[in-house]
Amino acid sequence: MRIVRFVHKDQPTYGVVEGDLPEVSDTGGLDTSGLEIVVLTTDPFFGPAESTGERLKYDEVRLLSPIIPRSKVIGVGRNFADHAKELGNDVPTTPLTFFKPNTAVIGPGDPIRLPSVSEHVSYEAELAVVISRVAKGVKAENAYDYVLGYTAANDVTLRDLQGPDKQWSRAKGFDTSAPLGPWIETDLDPDNLRIRSWVDGELKQDGTTADFIFDIPFVIEWVSEVITLLPGDVILTGTPEGVGRIEAGNRVDIAIDGLGLLTNPVLDA
Repeated sequence: MRIVRFVHKDQPTYGVVEGDLPEVSDTGGLDTSGLEIVVLTTDPFFGPAESTGERLKYDEVRLLSPIIPRSKVIGVGRNFADHAKELGNDVPTTPLTFFKPNTAVIGPGDPIRLPSVSEHVSYEAELAVVISRVAKGVKAENAYDYVLGYTAANDVTLRDLQGPDKQWSRAKGFDTSAPLGPWIETDLDPDNLRIRSWVDGELKQDGTTADFIFDIPFVIEWVSEVITLLPGDVILTGTPEGVGRIEAGNRVDIAIDGLGLLTNPVLDA
């Protein structure tokens, strides 16, 4: 099931996306004209939701982030060996985690705003995991019991602040640094998904989740051993090699198998 959040009658509304999903083009385009949204009565994350009987054209609604995390976004840094190496870093032997506040989250089509304090802002295409229920002390073999689904994410980073600050709260937690969307897919095998990003139609990243250093069950066990995960919390699972700088006027497209296309323009703050 593809769960989407959008503006309907001036209110945030939930729905289910239906229709055959075509392939993303080599330049990051996606024809969504055949998709429709079945409007739901309420938020399906925290209670049963039913169809209102209304159907809308996917292309005719304003999409929102499919989830606003109740408490946090947790990122996993350097979870692809080639990405660690391209930035001159060692490959970690244990997960390297960090937080983004929920104020960093934006949805499809929302602008990534470039803070004036940085001169080097970078995109990072990532698979995001959405937690379904309270998770504490979860073992890897049971980890998927706590996963609602998956969406695409962009772990936008102030690269020139990341090193000097010594910790990453400003570099990765600034407003608009966590685009999510366009929908949450609840029926997806995350073990070998293609992850791609484009800047202005030029392919920049092309990797696969099969190359994770630490897979999703391991990460959930690692995090939940010391941090309680709440329903709607999001885990960003790392980015493949090919990250680079974005500037005002650019457009970033991110595609992950089964998860549509996440597109965001880049603007000055």
